[in-house]
Amino acid sequence: MKEREFRGEILNDKIIWEGEGEVVWLEAFGKDSIRFRSSKSLRIEKDMNWTLIEPEETNGEIFLEEGVAILKNGKIRAEINVDGVVRFFNNKNKLLLEEHWLDKRARNENVRTARNYKTLSGDIFSIDLYFKANDEEFMYGLGHDPNDVFGLKGTTTELLQKNTKITVPFYYSTCGYGFLWNNPGIGRTEFVKNHTMWHLDGASQIDYIVIAGDSPNEINNKYTQITGRSSVLPEWATGFWQSKLRYESQDELLSTVKEYKKREIPLDIIVIDFFHWTQQGEWKFDEKYWPNPKEMIDEIKAMGIKVMVSVWPTVDPRSENYEYMKNNNMFIRAEKGVNVFFMMFGPETMFDPTSDKARKFVWSKAEKNYFDNGVDLFWLDEAEPEMWPYDYDNLRYSIGNGQQVSSLYPFYYAKTFYDGIKSKNPDKDVVNLIRCAWHGIQRFDVVVWTGDIQSTFNELRKQLKAGLNFSFCGIPWWTTDIGGFYGGDPKDNSFKELHFHR
Repeated sequence: MKEREFRGEILNDKIIWEGEGEVVWLEAFGKDSIRFRSSKSLRIEKDMNWTLIEPEETNGEIFLEEGVAILKNGKIRAEINVDGVVRFFNNKNKLLLEEHWLDKRARNENVRTARNYKTLSGDIFSIDLYFKANDEEFMYGLGHDPNDVFGLKGTTTELLQKNTKITVPFYYSTCGYGFLWNNPGIGRTEFVKNHTMWHLDGASQIDYIVIAGDSPNEINNKYTQITGRSSVLPEWATGFWQSKLRYESQDELLSTVKEYKKREIPLDIIVIDFFHWTQQGEWKFDEKYWPNPKEMIDEIKAMGIKVMVSVWPTVDPRSENYEYMKNNNMFIRAEKGVNVFFMMFGPETMFDPTSDKARKFVWSKAEKNYFDNGVDLFWLDEAEPEMWPYDYDNLRYSIGNGQQVSSLYPFYYAKTFYDGIKSKNPDKDVVNLIRCAWHGIQRFDVVVWTGDIQSTFNELRKQLKAGLNFSFCGIPWWTTDIGGFYGGDPKDNSFKELHFHR
């Protein structure tokens, strides 16, 4: 029987395979890494790198062998055969990952292909991608999910951002590879007994990177070469941070700081929490309760203590900035209905950090009213952003529909304040606190905190497991509320023990 020829092109830097109704790209992307992209639209959107950093150089080698196109890049090799089936191996010829195609029936189409697209509208598809399961494999990562599970094998995980739920879709496999899902759309994963599956509610293409290595540290090193790395955490940031819900006035905050000094208790950072402002979307102190913020902050800093303020992305229609921001398209917008996504003392919308002009405008307010008054650190709260309900497909960002891009919100929120601070003082250490994350957010020097958790030992256990998974995702600064955030009874002995170990 005559051998079937490979369908596609072999270029200097990539393999392009075409089958009926689909195009696939395979190319080297960074050290010991291969990027896969495919689409039913028969074209690949080359500019959809999202938050990835283009590698400086790659050393891919491509050749044909018995009808199979092979791409080698250091310790990893990808093969795609004439039918479009893709497999990944390491340099010791160990199979790392293989697409899961269900066998053909006699004279029929496949029972199920590995790559499934269902057209929603135009070039947007509901997508399912299947890989074969490996009973000997264990996976760790995917961000922070308080599901009481450390190893992810046997679990399903939503791909979305919510208060206490942080999606960073990268996992480490004990088979010796890392897997970076490069799509900020809403979806889910299934790491179950009969398959590994990635689902997207709506996207234009499949896009992922497989990284080979001999240890978690080696793989993480290569992963952060293409997503970025944080700076070293300043020594002062490892000290004691004092916060409560909430200091209501300048006098209350100063008296607290002075009491710490009186008792000779070391204090490095004092936090001014939410609703110190005049109105949501004004990003400034309410002079009624904070009459001299610069004088107050100068006094606190003279004691060797830094000041952090909470900021929210919410904007109230009564805000002095609302009309200007609305008329200049600086908000997330509803595809249908009114632009109200959150109710907190008013009908709130959120600024759109994927818009360059919105980021610059919001920073200009924070710069004038906070940074220029001596505020060193920003607590970027509501960073998912929190919405009621989470109708992602009803959101419109400057870069696309929410169903396809919503997971990027915390990345651009962090970028807003990092870029702003560095534009004022390039040498200044940045340490901002944020409630959510995505690939690459570490390069904006944020401490990721896990949100509004319950005050129980059960929740503490979940936080520890979720934090261990998060540690595989290239973001080194992670924390959780001591004793939880809500639900505790100060008279209950168990609650006391949760806060104060005897």
